[in-house]
Amino acid sequence: MSRIHEALKRAEQERATSQGGHLEPLHTTEGPVMDPIQASTVVEHPPVAPSTGIPPFSNPFTFDTLLARCAQTNWSPDAKSMLFFNSDERKYGVEEFRTLRSRLYQLREKMSLKKLLITSALPKEGKTFVAANLAQVLVRQHGRRALLIDADLRGARLHQALGTNFTPGLSEYLLGESDEFSIMQRGPMENLFFVPSGRTVSSPAELVANGRLKFLLNRVEPLFDWIIIDSPPAVPVSDASLLANFCDGVLIVVRSNTTPFDIARKARQEFEDKHLVGVVLNGIEPDSSPYSRYYYGSYGNKETQETIQG
Repeated sequence: MSRIHEALKRAEQERATSQGGHLEPLHTTEGPVMDPIQASTVVEHPPVAPSTGIPPFSNPFTFDTLLARCAQTNWSPDAKSMLFFNSDERKYGVEEFRTLRSRLYQLREKMSLKKLLITSALPKEGKTFVAANLAQVLVRQHGRRALLIDADLRGARLHQALGTNFTPGLSEYLLGESDEFSIMQRGPMENLFFVPSGRTVSSPAELVANGRLKFLLNRVEPLFDWIIIDSPPAVPVSDASLLANFCDGVLIVVRSNTTPFDIARKARQEFEDKHLVGVVLNGIEPDSSPYSRYYYGSYGNKETQETIQG
């Protein structure tokens, strides 16, 4: 019997004695007896949600835990399109991504901005190129951590750009087959983590909306300074609009002299009630304009443009 229980019983006995009354035996539905100090440290975990199969929070999810359980993999980044895996600072596009990084931090002073969705109006406009290099330039700042997620379950390309495996990945997590540790990779660039798309699934939109992605983002968000999510294009399918519900902002990529104006405007309308933080103009020729240095650009030559589409 616990100390609290004994004290309550004695108080009741003294009250009954002073009033000359009869004290009925004290019944309780208490479980196993424990000390009050021990009882204060017991934490009940919520049950698993039957509709989504989402597990409850377990032990504290720390960065050290992530480092210990996250797979260290050998990446072979595409040297033509991945700008920050080598020391060549003269590549066209490097400074543009630094400018993009600066502007995102300026926006962060005015709004909550950590989970950023990268999308485009149509396929092959460069969203994957932008997502991958943005994540790289963000971790180039000392101590900054970024998580890059390939949420394009219809046409995944990030694993190809980084030169790594595509599974296990996001689809396995959303299906409840893998946990967050087994789908996350880290490669040669310090503080850059990657969740690939995983295997092809038949109903990606329904899978994205099942609740597990939101749980994953809430789970890992405290560990990273930025979470960059590459999504399918916004106009052909609904996935990007669904994914935007879990993000703080949306960045749309359009391709110079390629994306039709009406299609770009339609993509913009898909996010009318979301935080659209800006537009990246991709595929600008280096010598096409005397003001081209003020734009966020990709390589100008044809060979590279074919490499970075996605």
